[in-house]
Amino acid sequence: MKNYIWIILAFILPISISAQEFVPTKSQKGVATSTDVLVIALPAAALTGVLVQKDWKGLIQGVETAGVTAAATLILKYSIKERRPDYSNTHSFPSGHSSISFATAAFVQRRYGWAVGAPAYALSCYVAWGRVFAKKHHWWDVCAGAAIGAGSAYIFTRPFAKKHNLQIAPVADTHHIGAYASFEF
Repeated sequence: MKNYIWIILAFILPISISAQEFVPTKSQKGVATSTDVLVIALPAAALTGVLVQKDWKGLIQGVETAGVTAAATLILKYSIKERRPDYSNTHSFPSGHSSISFATAAFVQRRYGWAVGAPAYALSCYVAWGRVFAKKHHWWDVCAGAAIGAGSAYIFTRPFAKKHNLQIAPVADTHHIGAYASFEF
């Protein structure tokens, strides 16, 4: 009889652990809300600045940055399916909030300098920290998101892309998805 109890517990225990319900604290809810606001406000402020300055080349570079950032983030998020620390879903890796905010910060820093880039990076760091604090992401999720966002901006917001004939294209077959990149040096 004891063996049957252990077998039953072995099947029930993992289910109960994986189905835990996370109840955020008041401060975690507040931080999560503030990161939701910032992930919209940062790109909106950058776009407003680009339009006010009538920087059409910057607008194109910003759109390219945003497109690559969004595509890379979503492809990884829906391919890897890592469970969030709050058990809400399996879209933890990478952090979309971090990728968007760091893409914006890197874009404005590369395009307009550190005077606007430093505050944008500070807000992006807060967003990344806030996503971990609110139990929406693991620390590696926000690091990967930051790398994706900043990397995209560094590619598209400097002469590197034109000078070296950078080409990036999506690639897919029946079993794999990915991206092709080439450049001349």
